[in-house]
Amino acid sequence: MYYKAVEITKIPAQVLLEKTQPLSSDEITSHQSFFQEMKEAMKKNEGIGLAANQLGKNLSVFVIDEKLAQEYDVPQIYINPEITEYSKDQDDLEEGCLSIPKYYVPIPRSKKVKIKALDEQGNKIKLKARGFLARVFQHETDHLNGIIIKDRVEKKKE
Repeated sequence: MYYKAVEITKIPAQVLLEKTQPLSSDEITSHQSFFQEMKEAMKKNEGIGLAANQLGKNLSVFVIDEKLAQEYDVPQIYINPEITEYSKDQDDLEEGCLSIPKYYVPIPRSKKVKIKALDEQGNKIKLKARGFLARVFQHETDHLNGIIIKDRVEKKKE
């Protein structure tokens, strides 16, 4: 199957600054090729995660790296994700973003989170994540809420 090369949407694109729209169960089936396109674009651009709005689509979906998903034994696609719990225990690690090339900055994140979402078949999933996976979930969920790492840096300065 052939997928066209997709450019990553960069700041200051408006779609990156808005909260994304959830998908209905019916829409999940019709977006399967887009989910594949997201995986391909993330891999091509050497990302660890990618949100739909980073490809210009106002949809509440993100994908994570296949190896990361296998390592933690979790799905690769998260539809309508919501982080339901954040640990108070945090750490500061350097993050980058495909939508902000060559920009790396330490971002404080919770060490553990709980997330609920739908998988690519529309099944409900609930997971606990810690460490690097928790950080990726928080970064990608931020994207879906219209928050980018530069916003986190500004908040940290206040």
